Amino acid sequence: MATLRIGARSSKLSMSQASIVSGLVREKFGRRFELELVKVKTLGDRLVTANEALGNTGKGAFTGDLETMLLEEKIDIAVHSMKDLQSKETDGLKIGATPPRSDPRDALVSGDGGALGSLRKHARIGTSSLRRRVQLLKLRNDLEVVELHGNVDTRIRKLSDNRTDLDAVVLAAAGLDRLGEAARISQTFSIDEMVPAVGQGIIAVQMRRDDKKTEAIVSRIDDKDARLESVCERAFAKRLGADCNVPVGGCARVSDQTINMVGMVANEDGSGFVRTAASGRRSDAAKVGRDLAEGLLARAAGAAS
Repeated sequence: MATLRIGARSSKLSMSQASIVSGLVREKFGRRFELELVKVKTLGDRLVTANEALGNTGKGAFTGDLETMLLEEKIDIAVHSMKDLQSKETDGLKIGATPPRSDPRDALVSGDGGALGSLRKHARIGTSSLRRRVQLLKLRNDLEVVELHGNVDTRIRKLSDNRTDLDAVVLAAAGLDRLGEAARISQTFSIDEMVPAVGQGIIAVQMRRDDKKTEAIVSRIDDKDARLESVCERAFAKRLGADCNVPVGGCARVSDQTINMVGMVANEDGSGFVRTAASGRRSDAAKVGRDLAEGLLARAAGAAS
């Protein structure tokens, strides 16, 4: 019997996402082939475990090792969080499937269960994201935003650690849901309140570009709306050059034959904050993303002059 080797990070969230992919494959193909899960501790995982910042390693820290295994044919597919993938595809690889998207929004998890507005003055909120930091301070400029690294379960655990003195943390709603922790959410931010990261809530199933046998399998679990939303958002990020460490957010949603997208960009210190929206036909998803990026760049340039 043939075997489909599924590579994924060893974190709890990644294992959950790999399980989602495995379940979808089983739904479509039953027991026609074996599924082998290959757990990989990536460079990003090793740095997080050592409590070190990612620095210049960027997004590739969580994907590079899996991509190398794909290219070396040690695995057949790699399961990623779409937001961890760089906007420019790696030579020889492609995204073979995007399963149905989970909630793309950001969520607040507070120690007392209260929403952002109810937290004490100068409350301490943990996040490692510049994008979240900038938007949190737009919502409440008295907050103390604290650098917080680690996997989702680690960040939740640090909330109850007296040594961190945190009032709340901000995490992706999708990650909390996939870990069975959705009940911990104190507030879910609207997309306008806090524009999500590009690709947030989307699972990317990556494969070798010339592997037709694997493509015939993973194409069956592809969700058309999730794919169009990811195409729109990744075109937006690519035009902005948003793989570097700057506050950028972008979220597209398909509605019938239309695709709508909201985007934001700012300087690291929160200055020059610009947020805007664009829409167009779903068949023009990439163009909508690029046009939105052009609009943001033009507005940012105007504000700076």
